[in-house]
Amino acid sequence: MTALKTKPTKNSVKQFLRKVENPTKREDSFKILELMKEVTKEEPVMWGDSIVGFGSYRYKYASGREGDWPLVGFSPRKQNLTLYIMSGFGKYEKLLESLGKFKTGKSCLYINKLKDVDIQVLRELILESVEHMKKL
Repeated sequence: MTALKTKPTKNSVKQFLRKVENPTKREDSFKILELMKEVTKEEPVMWGDSIVGFGSYRYKYASGREGDWPLVGFSPRKQNLTLYIMSGFGKYEKLLESLGKFKTGKSCLYINKLKDVDIQVLRELILESVEHMKKL
């Protein structure tokens, strides 16, 4: 079984975010950094080369594969801001209805820019996701 490549590193989060080419995405990334830091009460850590994570949890699949992953995190990708927020909590769908413009994938929320979403709803999504994951 191959080991998961995305692990916590000692790389600088701020240095990574300063290198984001698109100025709007860079500014939005710093805002998300502060939002997630405030909500989680955790310091950000680089996971691999491109994910900023807060806290961590241990998972184990039925196959036996297991690993660690951030409770919540994000990555300023070329196409969008990718937020790693776990679904599965009661208010998830309701919050998404009032979030604004976004797309979702497996435990990912894709946002083009922060001004496309309601920041208070995003804050609540992050908070609810973190609280949900801490209970598991």
